[in-house]
Amino acid sequence: MESFPVINIENLNGEERAITMDKIKDACENWGFFELVNHGIPPELMDTVERMTKGHYKKCMEQRFRELVASKGLEYVETEVHDLDWESTFHLKHLPVSNIYQIPDLDDDYRKVMKEFAVKLEKLAEELMDLLCENLGLEKGYLKKAFHGSKGPNFGTKVSNYPPCPKPDLIKGLRAHTDAGGIVLLFQDDKVSGLQLLKDSQWVDVPPMRHSIVVNLGDQIEVITNGKYKSVLHRVVAQTDGNRMSIASFYNPGSDAMIHPAPALVESKPKEAGEAAYPKFVFEDYMKLYAALKFQAKEPRFQAMKAMESSPSLELIATA
Repeated sequence: MESFPVINIENLNGEERAITMDKIKDACENWGFFELVNHGIPPELMDTVERMTKGHYKKCMEQRFRELVASKGLEYVETEVHDLDWESTFHLKHLPVSNIYQIPDLDDDYRKVMKEFAVKLEKLAEELMDLLCENLGLEKGYLKKAFHGSKGPNFGTKVSNYPPCPKPDLIKGLRAHTDAGGIVLLFQDDKVSGLQLLKDSQWVDVPPMRHSIVVNLGDQIEVITNGKYKSVLHRVVAQTDGNRMSIASFYNPGSDAMIHPAPALVESKPKEAGEAAYPKFVFEDYMKLYAALKFQAKEPRFQAMKAMESSPSLELIATA
């Protein structure tokens, strides 16, 4: 198995720019994931985010998680659990409107640090989207414009902890899925592993690496690139030892953004016999479908949106 792609962003500024752009292109085409180092977010800020996130879990969430596990008898399950995940989470919204002051139990210092971290991640996401545009032959800013809608992009963060699990063979930390949105930037624990992606029918570990940002592509990037880049199934395997921190920030299209393949990429892709074109849809409609079908294959989601496109009067019906 070839090694997981690690991209040194600093090399874009020197003689290795072309090689680095090729590495990003290969990662997008063949992995759907890559890991960034020297990405410009200060290590000291990342250390503070990690310390405060782990402290918040200990102080405010650990006991709640234990009570939830006890109430559902999860420590004593004998068969595989398919309807829940071994994770403790909360969600922050940054754009178009922040909810960071509405989330209970967050210390003011923690709110301030997470806001600062989100600003850095937003900037990095937009820089990455322009690098993708460059590799795809799209004009600079194309993806940002495609995501904009009437109020700008949706940008938010899922803060997760994956505590030690007594039955990791029966309960997943997070069940396999592709991400619905655009670009995901993950700051993950550098000591406790668990994140895996599916490549060539094998589950591959995403290596924990100190101060790195893991990037993965969502379903909307697959649609806009007309399948040149694809979203990839991934999961979190629960561990018997150690509490894994995961801070995943999602740079997604605006709710009313109209998503469709970039015309330049449709024209440049040779027609294959029986090839189904990706659909055109409003992002919010896709999210309604995804909410019910997250842990199922993405292809039926695309097909359902295609059916809606050809029959606008069709009601969107989703069953979990």
